[in-house]
Amino acid sequence: MALDEALCISVRMGDSPAVLRLYTWEAAAVSLGAFQKTVDIDLEYCVKSNIPVVRRPTGGRAILHGDELTYSFSARNEGIFSEGLMGSYRRLGAAFSRCFELAGLACAMKNEPERDKKLARNPLCFASSSLGEITSSGMKIIGSAQKRWRDGFLQQGSIPLTVDHERLRGVFGKFVPASNRHSGYPIPGGLRDMMPALDAALFKSRIIVAFEETFSITLADSRPSPKELEFAHQLMAVKYRDPLWTRGEKAGDPFCNSAGIPPQG
Repeated sequence: MALDEALCISVRMGDSPAVLRLYTWEAAAVSLGAFQKTVDIDLEYCVKSNIPVVRRPTGGRAILHGDELTYSFSARNEGIFSEGLMGSYRRLGAAFSRCFELAGLACAMKNEPERDKKLARNPLCFASSSLGEITSSGMKIIGSAQKRWRDGFLQQGSIPLTVDHERLRGVFGKFVPASNRHSGYPIPGGLRDMMPALDAALFKSRIIVAFEETFSITLADSRPSPKELEFAHQLMAVKYRDPLWTRGEKAGDPFCNSAGIPPQG
């Protein structure tokens, strides 16, 4: 989480072009949306099961991360990304839709808000799809959320490959039923439920191809700069490892000013 925000700061300061970051997880972890309440998950279960909990800089609802491909995308609010929240969602959604198409999976981007109030109250990100998100055969296959500043934005997203339903029920309780019957809630799934032979490395390469095709660019492989790593370590120390931030009890940001930029010098 700290590195995602640090990369976005670098982009917004003009020290870096737009950045697409792709990463995976060494172990299960839960990320809460920036404004989500901790009562939405079973914190006691997470502690007992050694599942770390962190609060994202972006909004949306909680995600149990595990066997998945995660992305973050940072850009300035200019050029093709000057169209606001939904404009950027649609631009990035088009790239990911192309990726699924290259993988042989038919999908659709949602163009209207969630209307089922029961699903809308579900704290689990993959329980329902909202504007700009992508589904296949009625199942949400990628969950995304944004944090916006006046000069740029950060979008984070999760693409589950498989889902540990036992652990999911432990974290979210009644919101993850044993079956769809009489529950009113869909059971989240992963890409391998629809594509059992999915090769994760090949799928990752298709994301890169899809972005290059969609935006008519060539992506350059890179690593975080020393300055970006410094930002990330500072954000981790004063924000993302702070229990007050995780519990949603910390007002403001001790590292960045009101514009979301760290102090210079």
